[in-house]
Amino acid sequence: MNFVTLNNGVKMPQLGFGVWRVEDELATESVAKALEVGYRSIDTAMIYKNENGVGKAIKESAIPREELFITTKVWNSDQGFDRTLQAYEDSLERLGLDYVDLYLIHWPAPEFDQYADTYKALEKLYRDGRVKAIGVCNFELEHLDRILKECDVKPVLNQIECHPFLAQSELKDFCSKHEIFVEAWSPLHQGGEVLQNETIKNIAAKHDKTAAQTVLRWHLQNNTIVIPKSVTPSRIEENFNVFDFELSANEMNEINNLNRNERKGPNPNEFHMR
Repeated sequence: MNFVTLNNGVKMPQLGFGVWRVEDELATESVAKALEVGYRSIDTAMIYKNENGVGKAIKESAIPREELFITTKVWNSDQGFDRTLQAYEDSLERLGLDYVDLYLIHWPAPEFDQYADTYKALEKLYRDGRVKAIGVCNFELEHLDRILKECDVKPVLNQIECHPFLAQSELKDFCSKHEIFVEAWSPLHQGGEVLQNETIKNIAAKHDKTAAQTVLRWHLQNNTIVIPKSVTPSRIEENFNVFDFELSANEMNEINNLNRNERKGPNPNEFHMR
C-alpha cells in the first residue's frame, strides 16, 4: 500500500474502497472482503444509506481501529452549522464508531449557499478532536477559493469525479498549489467506455494487467487518491493489485491525452438535490 501525508500530517492510504450504490447488507459483505484483501481505507456517506453495513463489517473484522481510515460525508439536506454537527453524531451512531478519520461536505450545493457554514462546523469537529481530518467533495475552483478565504482550516482533500475522460487538470493544479489532495470518485468511469478504450487496453496488455488496474495505476502515479468500488470479490482483489508495476512516462502521457472533459456525474454548480 502507498500512503500519502495530508496537509495536517495525517497519513492516508492512497488506495481505498468505495461503497457508493451498495445496499446496506451487501456493503457488509463487500467491505469484509475488501478488508480481507488488504484495504484499510473505506469511503461511505450518509446518503449511501450503508453506514450501518460498513460499521458492521468493521466491527466483525477485529482489525484495530487505528489501522483503519474511515471516511463519511454530510449530505446537502444536513448542511448548515448546527445540522452538520448533528449529522456527524448520527453517522457515528450508524457506523458504531467513536470518530471518523475524514469528514467531508458531499456537494457545495451553491444554490443553498450553506457550504461555508457547513465547513465551519467541520472545523469545530476537527478542533474538538472529533475527526482526524476534514475536506470537501465536488468543489470547483470558486467554492474552494471561498473556503480558503473565509475559513481557517485548509481542506486536506477534494473528492471529485476524475478518470481518463475527465482529467480535471485545472482543478488538480489549484489543489496542488494549495496542498490539497485530489481524491477520485468514479475512477474507472463507472466501468464504462474507458475500460474498452484501445489505448488503455494496449498499455494493459504490455504489463499483463487489466484495463482497470492500468487506470488505477495512472491515478496513483498522478498523485491522486483513489477509491474504486466493486461488489464482485474477484474485482475487489484485482483493483487492489496495482502496486507491482509502473507505467512509463510515455504511457502516462498516452492516457493523459484521452481527456475529453466528459462527466458521468452531475455538474457541481448545477447539483442542488436535498
